[in-house]
Amino acid sequence: MEIPILQDIVIILGLSIVIILIFQRLKLPAILGFLLAGIIAGPYAFNLISSQHEVELLSEIGIIFLLFVIGIELSLKGLASIKRIIFLGGGLQVGGTILITAGIASLTGLELNTSIFLGFLFSLSSTAIVLKLLQEKGEIASPHGRISLGILIFQDIVVVPMMLFTPLLAGETPNILSTVAIMALKILAVLIIVYILARYVVPKVFGWVVKTKNQELFILTVVVFCFGVAWLTSTVGLSLALGAFFAGLIISESDYSHQATANVLPFREIFISFFFISVGTLLNLEFFFNNILLIILLVIGVILLKMTVVGVTGFLLKYPARTVFLTVFSLFQVGEFSLLLSGVGKDNGIIPENIYQYFLAISIITMGITPFLISYAPRITYSLLKAPIPPAVRKRLENIKRSTQADSEFSEENLHDHLVIIGFGINGENISKAARHAEIPYVIIDTNPETFQKAKNKQEPVIFGDATQSLILKHAHIQEARVIVIAISDPSATRKILTTIRQFTQTATVIVRTRYVREIEEVIKLGADEVIPEEFETSIEIFTRVLKKYLVPFDEIQGFINQIRSSDYEMLTSMKKTAHSPALQHLNIPNKEIVTVKVQRDNKNIVGKSIEESGIGKNYRLTLLAIQRDNRYLTEISPQTIVQQGDLLYLFGHPNNINHFNKMLSF
Repeated sequence: MEIPILQDIVIILGLSIVIILIFQRLKLPAILGFLLAGIIAGPYAFNLISSQHEVELLSEIGIIFLLFVIGIELSLKGLASIKRIIFLGGGLQVGGTILITAGIASLTGLELNTSIFLGFLFSLSSTAIVLKLLQEKGEIASPHGRISLGILIFQDIVVVPMMLFTPLLAGETPNILSTVAIMALKILAVLIIVYILARYVVPKVFGWVVKTKNQELFILTVVVFCFGVAWLTSTVGLSLALGAFFAGLIISESDYSHQATANVLPFREIFISFFFISVGTLLNLEFFFNNILLIILLVIGVILLKMTVVGVTGFLLKYPARTVFLTVFSLFQVGEFSLLLSGVGKDNGIIPENIYQYFLAISIITMGITPFLISYAPRITYSLLKAPIPPAVRKRLENIKRSTQADSEFSEENLHDHLVIIGFGINGENISKAARHAEIPYVIIDTNPETFQKAKNKQEPVIFGDATQSLILKHAHIQEARVIVIAISDPSATRKILTTIRQFTQTATVIVRTRYVREIEEVIKLGADEVIPEEFETSIEIFTRVLKKYLVPFDEIQGFINQIRSSDYEMLTSMKKTAHSPALQHLNIPNKEIVTVKVQRDNKNIVGKSIEESGIGKNYRLTLLAIQRDNRYLTEISPQTIVQQGDLLYLFGHPNNINHFNKMLSF
């Protein structure tokens, strides 16, 4: 049985692979490759796609996943922190763009309803492109990233009343007030449901799911929940994307948000590519080339108009000049919801075909140049800030501060120069205790629901997630860590984690726990700085205690241990004879031993006293053979010889007497 959509998927994705490979060599953004693939495969070029509608449906899924991930990363607390940007900033940007666009369009002779509708279209920016690019650069949480996000959220919300208002612009006369009132009630109901799910339902459901330790079930639960909330919002007239955003916000309040993001990302990357491809298929190449000069002029005009409105909005919100300029270079394009809205306007006869094609050309071009301007925005901003402007203006720009401290705060923990502990087993828990005692900042990553809950109960800074996935490591700010400890028992996962860590940082010290010595060489090759195998560490600990019982000085025990570890435990794995330390050689005399004891403490019973006063011979029945003091050996021992702190005493006697004397030294 032939499936047409399968053929289309192979064609457009195969074409995308070829184009993006070329673009990567030319260091061009992948988004442009998808747009070009859509143009080539579209009906106005080679007409390679037979299932255009199905491809558009796939693109909708991509937008759902994109907004879902953004919602997870933002969280309800993060959304509350930018409510001023959403409503005030978004209202100023959308309202200002509509008013100016409608005014200019009316002056060119267009009818008022068409002019207002064009204002609707040009007021919206591309949520899919802007958030994807900011996310890739790690700038969602930056000041300009949060302004962009807030304005884009408002645009996504305002699309609904725009669609409701479009039939009125077309001359139809439905009862718009009652329709808006009903819609407001529906939105309120959805928000109440979202709150209940986030507070009471989702944490429990995901808690049950993760306890099964079934990865497939976890992924299935995440996807069903995302699509379920998106479907719920669409049934009340809101957009699917907004519903997915709400779903992300709900999951963001659970402890499993990071792992949910990591699981959804592969789906998002595949489906979002269909969105950019479907946008490219809309461009009429013949119309484009016949009117290219006018289109270019219109593109420049739209970009300048949107940049001006966004810039004024940023300054009215009292953000610094640098933040405003970076935001300006993010929100100048026409968005995907404009394309959706334009189809509604075309169906209602508000915009004629030629204006629709101009609009499509402007939209695709502005989307296409967005990656370049966002990429070069810091350099352009730096040049603009250094440009010669009147001193009074510069001083005014430099003195602009944000009006509220709440806007400058970000809910996510800012980790820097910290310790990352991967695995919260016995070793991980002990390391966290030591780190807390030493006041070293640290974060824990664990994917086991029981140990994760255990860490949470102890109020540990813990992230639930699989550390083999790069996104989980990003949430732990792995690139800024000083030390990383991998304390898990899975060799294959350890190797994968190591490889991923070294993609983010080459400077962090990575310490790995393994079970067997044979794993050391491979783990070091992958980037570990130190490897500690359990197989022989237990043996070393036991042997250390044995040596202590034989009263071997601590520094020599430590030297012996260091010698074993520095040779990658060769001493314990090799059958070769090795030279014995003098400290371990004892005369074979029945019931007698020669040992060395170090006077490490300032013990009043012996330090500063003579051999006779200390009672070494009389009280402990031991014979002092020699004393090592610094680099000298005192062999002429008399009852008047004074014992000093730091002396190494060579004693001969019965083991019980030696133990008795050693206990005295330890007090």
